[in-house]
Amino acid sequence: MSMSDPIADMLTRIRNAIMASYDTVDIPGSKLKISIAKILKAEGFIKNYKLVSDKRQGTIRIFLKYDERGEPVIAGLRRESKPSRRVYTKSDRIPKVLNGYGINILSTSKGVITDSQARKLGVGGEILCSVW
Repeated sequence: MSMSDPIADMLTRIRNAIMASYDTVDIPGSKLKISIAKILKAEGFIKNYKLVSDKRQGTIRIFLKYDERGEPVIAGLRRESKPSRRVYTKSDRIPKVLNGYGINILSTSKGVITDSQARKLGVGGEILCSVW
């Protein structure tokens, strides 16, 4: 079955796993999804991720993070740029998520980076998703 928006599928799988209080979630692998998982780990939204190889494209196993009360660290995920409506921005117009409490993940000429890194580097790009 073909998928028109694999990033939205990744975010939906993570959102559903958080609502069901799962410890891990498996996602079909790709380079872009691995880059997003790296950013989520670096920013402290997930514990870790692991690449599980199979005979096809591989799988990304994401280990979800919860606080001491059992509440998920990720409060929300939103796909910003969609196949039907791409959202591009310049470096000086990158929006903040919840006044800086969340992050935007951008696809730029420098790779997949966070909004704060894009502001430092002075590059704009496509806003893939927002995480808070």
